[in-house]
Amino acid sequence: MLKSRVKYTAASFITSAPDISKLPADSGVEVAFAGRSNAGKSSALNALTEQKLARTSKTPGRTQLINTFDVGEDLRLIDLPGYGFAKVPIEMKKKWQKSLGEYLQKRESLKGIVVLMDIRHPLKDLDMDLINWAVDSDIEVLALLTKADKLKQGKRKSEVLKVRRELKQLSDKITVHAFSSLKGIGLPELAKTLDNWYLGELTHTPPEQTSPEHSSPDQTSEQSSNA
Repeated sequence: MLKSRVKYTAASFITSAPDISKLPADSGVEVAFAGRSNAGKSSALNALTEQKLARTSKTPGRTQLINTFDVGEDLRLIDLPGYGFAKVPIEMKKKWQKSLGEYLQKRESLKGIVVLMDIRHPLKDLDMDLINWAVDSDIEVLALLTKADKLKQGKRKSEVLKVRRELKQLSDKITVHAFSSLKGIGLPELAKTLDNWYLGELTHTPPEQTSPEHSSPDQTSEQSSNA
């Protein structure tokens, strides 16, 4: 079972909104999941909450509204419309782009953005636009490199390091992790980052969370790469 301070498995649906005027009151803390329409955003949300919270589809681009979920007292998860999928009609893309832009620019309770990118094709133009905007707006960023199970561990590690180096030029506060909803790679790191955004960072880490026997091979290799 995933250890976290916020009970993500108790997440519940609040509303689907076409724009920010239909969202809950702009108070508390919100964390938004954003990414290209084929980046595995819905799968990541479902893995985190251990339920079919967000719809998944073989046809990317189904998230057309701002979907809002409750994860605690005045704490919300936001599933933003996917972006950058070429087969979506241009008028629909314009509509999504407008609602996405309004949310990112005007939502005061937005604390952090999880930017999901396929580990094999990260840092596309639209991804960089979003990350640059977040950095300029002093919004926390977690770059989650999805579908990590598609790569062998050595290649996976090198891709993570490559993205970290590139994003460090924008800000040394951006967090980068490999992720696989299928294999659970990066799930503890995702939960810990979100915990810190929602509740603030712990002043100390409990010993049982840092002992070697509780670290996965991917965690250990990433920790050593950051030393």
